[in-house]
Amino acid sequence: MAESAPADIRAMARPRGPHRVAPVMGTVISIDVRDPAIPESVVDAMLARLEEIEDRFSTYRQGSEISRIARGELAEADASAEVRFVLGMCDDLHRTTDGWFDARGHRADGRLDPSGLVKGWAVEEAALLLDDAGARNYSCNCGGDVICRGEPEPGRPWRVGIRHPERADALARVLTVRDLAVATSGTYERGEHIRDPRTGRAPIGLMSVTVVGPSLTWADVYATTAFAMGQDGPAWVARHPGYGALAITADERLVWTSTVDPLLA
Repeated sequence: MAESAPADIRAMARPRGPHRVAPVMGTVISIDVRDPAIPESVVDAMLARLEEIEDRFSTYRQGSEISRIARGELAEADASAEVRFVLGMCDDLHRTTDGWFDARGHRADGRLDPSGLVKGWAVEEAALLLDDAGARNYSCNCGGDVICRGEPEPGRPWRVGIRHPERADALARVLTVRDLAVATSGTYERGEHIRDPRTGRAPIGLMSVTVVGPSLTWADVYATTAFAMGQDGPAWVARHPGYGALAITADERLVWTSTVDPLLA
């Protein structure tokens, strides 16, 4: 994942399905299902799927495929189909973003780290199990990578709070969303892990970027890329249909693109 600010999801009460908070992928996931017919076993399967992905893609687990590839112990051609698929997506993004999305540290430390795509993609993969089970009203928040489907109760949107990048107990803004994904990139959880590919150093100009759009995979990718770009990042996000950005600048100004306007609480 990419590395995102914890988001606070608040909703009015309605008859609930499963609700679970669990550690996963180096952070915490909160799953809040508002369809009462969904069994707990679906959430169990989601957490098992996330654990499977973490075991395969973690840059911290010595036995993961990503760690073994990075050490030269496993050839990419011999990796699982899922790893080859994700690394192929990362390489395509490196080309289509002119190097701004960089999972291989081409101009920095050369370290293989597809987290800027994997966390959002992993949560979206796990949420497919809820969709397949018939869930239509739920939220999944994994360390600030958030999927919101439907409504917490009829007529009310989900409320997603964007944490202030310098004050852990404060919100920078609240978004009201239905059937959207939200991803935030900054230095909240993993420090200066995103690099400007031109310099190999931490980007300047922004403290955080939040991207809103239909897919969490792409929202996560666009947030990572936009943060690396600095002040040009939000406008770059806005060129992608259906996606918008809200950013906090280095001098603590809040700026956003037009797509975000109707979502501001």
